[in-house]
Amino acid sequence: MLKAKQPQAEKPLRIIGGRWRGRKLNFPAIEGLRPTGDRIRETLFNWLAPHLPGARCLDLFAGSGALGLEALSRGAGEVVLLEKSAPACEQLRSNLALLQAEGATLINEDSLQWLSRADPGPGFDVVFLDPPFEHNFWQASIEALHARGWLAPGAAIYVESGQDTPYEVPESWTLHRDKSAGQVCYRLYWLDE
Repeated sequence: MLKAKQPQAEKPLRIIGGRWRGRKLNFPAIEGLRPTGDRIRETLFNWLAPHLPGARCLDLFAGSGALGLEALSRGAGEVVLLEKSAPACEQLRSNLALLQAEGATLINEDSLQWLSRADPGPGFDVVFLDPPFEHNFWQASIEALHARGWLAPGAAIYVESGQDTPYEVPESWTLHRDKSAGQVCYRLYWLDE
């Protein structure tokens, strides 16, 4: 006898600061979907505080939307969220509607393919690069961001990875901050102007 497929459980996500501070949202319990933790997000957004108001942001592997939603909550002018998973994208769409989030664009597409063909426009002021840890998308993403003009002059690029994840950044990226929490390493780079 076949068992009915159980619906995926939802997990909570809390916005740390800004206009939606303390709001709790759900995201689907999808394998590999791991939102940036509260303490890491608090540190990151303290680093970004002077750079964020009115910024144009790109959340390359949005997942739960933790980084993109936090950026909107804290005053980013525009956030483009890219997410390949249809269920994760649907929950993000629902959360954006719940928050009545203006300035958000949600794209259900593979990030690397999108970077290779979309028009970068004027470039992004802040980019969040936090791909699923089980895939090695760091280097390809860094190269795509660098090659096609995705970054505005003086842009901030956040990279979250495992402690031993190898990647190289272009010479024009200067390491601004670097920290780790458990097995996670997180770094903030500035693009030289």
